[in-house]
Amino acid sequence: MGFARACSVALVGVEGVVVEVQADLEPGVAAFTLVGLPDKSLVESRDRVRAAVVNSGAEWPQKKLTVGLSPASVPKSGSGFDLAVACAVLGAAERIDPAMIADVVMIGELGLDGRVRPVRGVLPAVLAAVEAGYEQVVVPEQTAGEAALVPGVSVLGVRSLRQLIAVLCDEPVPEEPVEGQGRPDAMLAGLMIPGTGLGTGLAPAAARGDGHRPDLADVAGQPRPRQALEVAAAGGHHLLFSGPPGAGKTMLAERLSSVLPPLTRQESLEVTAVHSVAGLLPPGEPLVSRAPYCAPHHSATMQSLVGGGNGMPRPGAVSLAHRGVLFLDEAPEFSGKALDALRQPLESGHVVVARAAGVVRLPARFLMVLAANPCPCGRHSLTGAGCECPPSVVRRYQARLSGPLLDRVDLRVEVEPVDRADLLGHGGRGESTAVVAARVRDARARAAERLVGTPWTTNSEVPGHELRTRLVVAPGALAAAERDLERGALTARGLDRVLRVAWTVADLRGADRPDASDVAVALELRTGIQRGVPMGTVQR
Repeated sequence: MGFARACSVALVGVEGVVVEVQADLEPGVAAFTLVGLPDKSLVESRDRVRAAVVNSGAEWPQKKLTVGLSPASVPKSGSGFDLAVACAVLGAAERIDPAMIADVVMIGELGLDGRVRPVRGVLPAVLAAVEAGYEQVVVPEQTAGEAALVPGVSVLGVRSLRQLIAVLCDEPVPEEPVEGQGRPDAMLAGLMIPGTGLGTGLAPAAARGDGHRPDLADVAGQPRPRQALEVAAAGGHHLLFSGPPGAGKTMLAERLSSVLPPLTRQESLEVTAVHSVAGLLPPGEPLVSRAPYCAPHHSATMQSLVGGGNGMPRPGAVSLAHRGVLFLDEAPEFSGKALDALRQPLESGHVVVARAAGVVRLPARFLMVLAANPCPCGRHSLTGAGCECPPSVVRRYQARLSGPLLDRVDLRVEVEPVDRADLLGHGGRGESTAVVAARVRDARARAAERLVGTPWTTNSEVPGHELRTRLVVAPGALAAAERDLERGALTARGLDRVLRVAWTVADLRGADRPDASDVAVALELRTGIQRGVPMGTVQR
């Protein structure tokens, strides 16, 4: 009787659980039994592993074989267990030393010819292995760069099972030819989910072609929306653009991710882990270093926004936009159920999806941008434009964005139509993305220095109690906001959000704390009511 064990990782959402793959050989009729709550793709690994072992030059044991996946109570899915199953079987058959694989985490799918194919979710799997105390991992060669992002672990990238056997047995490692030179690598197909190409709204439209990134200088006019965009980027505040079609709402939203500062190392790992599980990592780019941008279509379901799907829940748009921008164009056209599902992630920074297969906690700290027309035809706010929508239709259309959702939006800005002078460039080009991004970086650095020693880094994350007790504004600065609160124009949550925006405005102009003018700017950006504040108040 032979016994051996190896290790792999089962992903639950974007978190991993280390699974011990045990192989046991007993005398009897040759059979292969796989136990431990496997799904259909994992059950099929029996045939893949047998063919891969035989085609790699090893002998398949003609005995009763039982492979157990422990802990048995955790659902296992996917083909990433193939490599660990094959090595555990070979260890039980004494083709390789069982002691060599007992504490090695192996992740990878096997082809029938023995080649090791890449799978999604390598980064979160390796993170889970390191947290569990493992120091050695074996992954497909194509994902070795992604696995190497995790510190404190030794990564071995292999191209075939034959190579891995040679390494474990201290034999000469055979050379595996690279097939298909000069054309796309078919082995990378396992890293991408069909349908996640350029048409899914995962990058600004202008950044999908020849590498040109959208620039704020391309936006004609719109000084107030540009100001709101800068405030939103500096403090991480949610934003609503409302106005007629063609005014530039989408252009402004597509340029917000370029204004945001580059991701920190920890943020990059968080975003990369989500995109790796979702199958969205571009080939050859193992680390996401810039803020992501996600713009789902207005026909998106609640499950596609917050996460879900058959079996174990998968990341939705709010998680794909983690540490970046979630843009909902034509926001009133989204279903009310889908929009209201965003309320909790907007407050907590994560989403908890409960399904029969399990409960998954997914990261979802994003900056939301809504764009809405004033009415179904879009001409309600234009003078002499001939809007024929009845008042009742206009009210119903605008009421599709519920009060509780709008209460979580810090900045609400009317985007007016562009006049001829601005459109033809007679008024000069506006500031470029690089100029605005520099101010945003300085403001964020100022906020991070003020919040050092706390779990928050941006003003939008600071709880209301801390805003009112620990961070003190200038005397009399809140007089106007308190009056709006007493009149019912602001809720308690709205007052906290006005305070957060006021701190961001102060950071942008280099002040130590907000004064009455900063609060007035914050109130104007939230309520849309003119307060007589000069246009350049937020700039130094």
